[in-house]
Amino acid sequence: MKIGIIGAGNIGGTLARKLVAAGHAVKLSGSEGPEEIREQAKKIGATAVASADAVKDVDAIIVSIPTASIPDISALFADVPASVCVIDTSNYYPMRDQKIVDIEEGKPESVWTREQLGRPVVKAFNAALAHTLAEKGLLQGTPGRLAMPVAGDDTSSKTIVKQLVEAVGFDPVDAGTLAESWRQQPGTPAYCTELAAGELRQALATADKDRAPTNRDAVMKEFMEASTPPTHERVIERNRAISAPQ
Repeated sequence: MKIGIIGAGNIGGTLARKLVAAGHAVKLSGSEGPEEIREQAKKIGATAVASADAVKDVDAIIVSIPTASIPDISALFADVPASVCVIDTSNYYPMRDQKIVDIEEGKPESVWTREQLGRPVVKAFNAALAHTLAEKGLLQGTPGRLAMPVAGDDTSSKTIVKQLVEAVGFDPVDAGTLAESWRQQPGTPAYCTELAAGELRQALATADKDRAPTNRDAVMKEFMEASTPPTHERVIERNRAISAPQ
């Protein structure tokens, strides 16, 4: 499959490496232009391109930039064929970025993204830390394999995304429509808690939309005020504890 990735940070860069390793052709773009990421792309076997080229002649586009920056790339999608699957990996953190009124008032993050881009999107790869993506993928059928939620409205696009989730070593779990994608947003039991498929389905079912923003901000505040950066294990532990159903 030919895949374009907009965003070469922790998630975008990690997905590029994993998808290249799985046999896909990847074009990778960053905010500073192709020269800034040329060495990074070369090391992982991807092609460094400008963002405008990342959306051309591809089967799928992964958007992996801060939520607040998504309107800045909307023009890139004007001529992208309807058949191209668009995947939103972003997460809304108002303490880190900027407040978005619609999301603050309860609109699911990827519904807002869909509106900004003017086309359907699938929410995926957002509910895992970069370390999880990079190091914890396992072959299908391996005991202890972790799962990832996939939410969207278009069946064919979701099928493509599920194949990509499988390709990087995780079990895809159908998380429903895009309107239900809030169940995998920050502050929910499904978000960055490293669960197997059955556990993830339960986490999605028990998510509390009203509590999620409070949980998200509590975790972020705790880590921002810590004297040292939290370990990967600590982040998973605190996400599980704070978002656990009450």
